[in-house]
Amino acid sequence: MDGGFNRWKDEGRDWAVPQTLTADQRNRYSRHLLLPEVGEEGQRKLLNARVLLLGAGGLGSPAALYLAAAGVGTIGIIDMDVVDESNLQRQILHNLDRVGERKVDSAKKTLTAMNPDLDVITFDTRLGADNIMDILAGFDVVVDGADNFPSRYLLNDASVKLGIPVVHGSIFRFEGQITVFDPHQGPTYRDLLPEPPPAELAPSCAEAGVLGVLPGIVGSIQALEAIKLILGLGDSLRGRLIAFDALEMSFREYKIPVDPSNQVTYANRDKIQVVELEGLCMPHVG
Repeated sequence: MDGGFNRWKDEGRDWAVPQTLTADQRNRYSRHLLLPEVGEEGQRKLLNARVLLLGAGGLGSPAALYLAAAGVGTIGIIDMDVVDESNLQRQILHNLDRVGERKVDSAKKTLTAMNPDLDVITFDTRLGADNIMDILAGFDVVVDGADNFPSRYLLNDASVKLGIPVVHGSIFRFEGQITVFDPHQGPTYRDLLPEPPPAELAPSCAEAGVLGVLPGIVGSIQALEAIKLILGLGDSLRGRLIAFDALEMSFREYKIPVDPSNQVTYANRDKIQVVELEGLCMPHVG
């Protein structure tokens, strides 16, 4: 250590300037900084985190808004749809002036107007076996707002192979479900549903009815679970599925056991083949 820090730098050794919050950031995130469980260290974790949203619809909208407000530094959004007037009953990222606009572009406008700290990365493309590994790579958490079985199984197999946790949400009419699939700890989607159901049991990808506020509740819980994963806070929904009934205003919890016959696991990641399932849909909607 003779010569001190200057000599250390002059010799080309590794060094870094500790990240500090700006005055504006301290003001913006002041309520986080007051929480001992978050504080400045936790806020820096959020600012350095990278979360991918699968969908900018009913679930992706509230999740994106709360993740952006919380200061998650990088938010990726994948969606290949355009804003339609029928979306506005629940997809609160968008507005009437954006009808006909690409959803990812509309979402980016809303989020960057809310928080200038954000880096919003958009993927205006169909998620497929040919691109999912490249898209997921580098993200810390995926918030799943997919509306069909093929996308969910594709996401599961790719996320397990990469070791990325997925915060899963689904909605139908007045009911919603939320859980966390973490390849490192606990069950994944194939433990919950080892195989997709026959096509005749889920014949249509068309939207079913859904109460507009329901995805706001489910998507907000998804954002909460993503933030908990980033910060290492509390008990996550790993291995637990929460079923919410809006008419009864009830939450029920179900345990998800690990299926010992499931071969799509992180331990077997080198053997996982990420392929697409065709012709299967599910009645959950965004």
